[in-house]
Amino acid sequence: MIKVGILGATGYAGAETARILSSHPDFEITAAASRSFSGKAFSDVYANMKGVLDITLDPPDSAGLALKADCFICALPHAASQSAVADLHKAGKKVVDLSADYRYSSTDVYESTYGVSHEYPNLLKKAVYGLPELYRKEITSSKIIANPGCYPTCSILALAPLVSKGLLEADTIVINAVSGVSGAGRKANINYQFCETDGNFTPYKVTGHRHTTEIEEQLSVISGDKINVGFTPHLAPFKRGMVATIYAKPSAVLSQDALDNIYNEYYRDEYFIRVRSASDIPSVKAVAGTNFADICPIYDYRLGRIILISAIDNLGKGAASQAVQNLNIMYGLDEKAGIGSMGLYI
Repeated sequence: MIKVGILGATGYAGAETARILSSHPDFEITAAASRSFSGKAFSDVYANMKGVLDITLDPPDSAGLALKADCFICALPHAASQSAVADLHKAGKKVVDLSADYRYSSTDVYESTYGVSHEYPNLLKKAVYGLPELYRKEITSSKIIANPGCYPTCSILALAPLVSKGLLEADTIVINAVSGVSGAGRKANINYQFCETDGNFTPYKVTGHRHTTEIEEQLSVISGDKINVGFTPHLAPFKRGMVATIYAKPSAVLSQDALDNIYNEYYRDEYFIRVRSASDIPSVKAVAGTNFADICPIYDYRLGRIILISAIDNLGKGAASQAVQNLNIMYGLDEKAGIGSMGLYI
């Protein structure tokens, strides 16, 4: 068994990572860290894990933590991951980081987006963006994987087949995305309490959301040309899940058949990408608890516009299960190990 540690194990993404890895055939959780609950058992924080994962939680910066595992998934907040990842890398450990600290190739873009300095720009050059469907070969040989954000995962996977072929007018892409409340993280904030979210539906950070630059950077790499997008996130009153509805003008004459062929061919060998039809629109419930991304390309003949609908579980493909997918690839394991048949059925 490969020994794995989780930093930030009691946040939503960290806890979902622990749930997945606790039944993984090839990994054993030998270290778990939480600043808020250090000294307690993981199962004291999440009672459903009683008898499944009773490991005592260490502080994230405790001495000797790196010695407890061969690899780590880091689910610490943005900025806090910088030094943690650097220390683990220095100790020779493989790391999958769920924060934004190593997602950017440009230090300037990261610093302007997140408002903090990056103390390890040399490691940015070593980190690989952890979207397996696009960077599988690079992930195989890397020791630092920057797990993508949930909104970027949902958006980039939907757009990649067309952007890679130059089939969209670059300045016409508009992304309207909706996330469940768990996307805000496990923290006390009045905006995310039950009475504020139940029965409500709210756009937020209508311009300038920090995931915009992440989406733009990756789409620009895929395209080979600079791409800007309009991105507006929304908060919906469900726990987990995400749907993006994306609009763009095609740069060439297309049809529904052409779109279907493009997407089916592009993702032909990708188990975790399910291309849906217009009669089978992606939904939150269909991907809940899974590592699947469901994508539906639609051609609007009346307006000559392309509509893309993409759905993922923000805690799954948008965070924890994608991190495990990356770990599987890093260790040459079956990519589906531990995550191939998850799902919430009711």
